[in-house]
Amino acid sequence: MLETSARLLRLLSLLQAHREWSGADLAERLGVSMRTVRRDVERLRELGYPVHAVQGTAGYRLGAGAALPPLLLDDDEAVAVVLALRTATASSVVGVEETAVRALQKLEQVLPARLRHQARSLQEATVRAGVAPGPQVPAETLVAIADACRRREQLRFHYSSPRSGQTVRTVEPHRLVSFGRNWYLVAWDPDRHDWRSFRADRITPRPPNGPRFAPREPPGGDVVAWLSCQLSARTWPYRATVRLHEAAEAVSDRVWPGMGVVEAVDAGSCLFTVGADDPAALVWMLTSVDTDFTVLEGPPELTAALHRQSQRCADAIAPPVDADPGVRERRTRGRRTA
Repeated sequence: MLETSARLLRLLSLLQAHREWSGADLAERLGVSMRTVRRDVERLRELGYPVHAVQGTAGYRLGAGAALPPLLLDDDEAVAVVLALRTATASSVVGVEETAVRALQKLEQVLPARLRHQARSLQEATVRAGVAPGPQVPAETLVAIADACRRREQLRFHYSSPRSGQTVRTVEPHRLVSFGRNWYLVAWDPDRHDWRSFRADRITPRPPNGPRFAPREPPGGDVVAWLSCQLSARTWPYRATVRLHEAAEAVSDRVWPGMGVVEAVDAGSCLFTVGADDPAALVWMLTSVDTDFTVLEGPPELTAALHRQSQRCADAIAPPVDADPGVRERRTRGRRTA
C-alpha cells in the first residue's frame, strides 16, 4: 500500500511537471507496466485529478478541473511560493494581504522541517524597504479588466478623475500595467480616437461588457514604453529639455520608467525631457543621469537652482575656512553683502 501511494505521488509529480506524457514514458519512469500506469491514472481520477487521455498518442496530460486538487512542489518551488506569498502580504490589491496570509499559514504547516527553516531564515533576515504600496485596487476590478482584455470585449466603467470628476467611459482594453506604485489600464478610446491610460484604482467597472473588437497594435509596439512616455509628459509645474552629451543607448539604463523621455539625436548625444513639481527636483533628475548636459528649454527657476547646486558642490570641496584667511574674508564679505 505504501509503495502504491508513493508511486501515485510520483506519477502526479510527473504529470504536473510536463505538458504531456506517453504511457510508455510514464511506465519507464515509474518502472512498472503500462497496465499499472492505466490503473494508477484511474486512481488519480477517483481522487479528483483531471487526467486526460491524449488521442492518437496513447498518452496522458493533467488538465484543469472544477476544484483545485493538491499540488506537489519540489523544494525550490515551495520556497519560491513562500517568498511570493510573503511579498503579497504588502500588496496594493485589496484583500490579497489577508488571502496571502491564510495561504502562507496552510503552506508552512505542511512544509518539511528543512524547508520551514529556510523560509523562516529568509523572513527573519529580510527587511522590506523602499516605496510604500500605492493606492489599493479591488481584486475584482483587476479581474474584470483582465477578463475584458483576454476576451477582447469593450469595457464600460465609471472613472473618477481629480480634474474632470466622475465620467462614464467605454474603451477597448489592451493591457494592465503594474507601473511603480500604481496599476494602469492602457486602452484605445473610440470616442477620442486615440490611446489612453487610466489608473485602475479610479475605475469602477459597469458590467456587462460591450461587443468584441479587433485588437490594435499599441503605439510603437511597446505598451510599457508608451505608458512611460505618457507619465513623463504629463502636465508638470516645471519642465525642461536638455541635450545629454552621450548616446541614448548609453544613458537608457540610468533613466527609470516614468522619469523622462529620451530621444536619440546622433551617435554622441540625445534629448532628455523631464518634468517635476519644483526646480530642485529637476536638478536632481538631470544630474542623476551622470553625464554632461546643456539646457535647451527650461524655466528661469531651473537656471537659479542649477547655480545654487553648483555653488553648494563647490563649497563642499573648498579648503576649510580657517586654513585660508583669504577664503574666510571672501565668505564673510559675501555674507555681509547678502
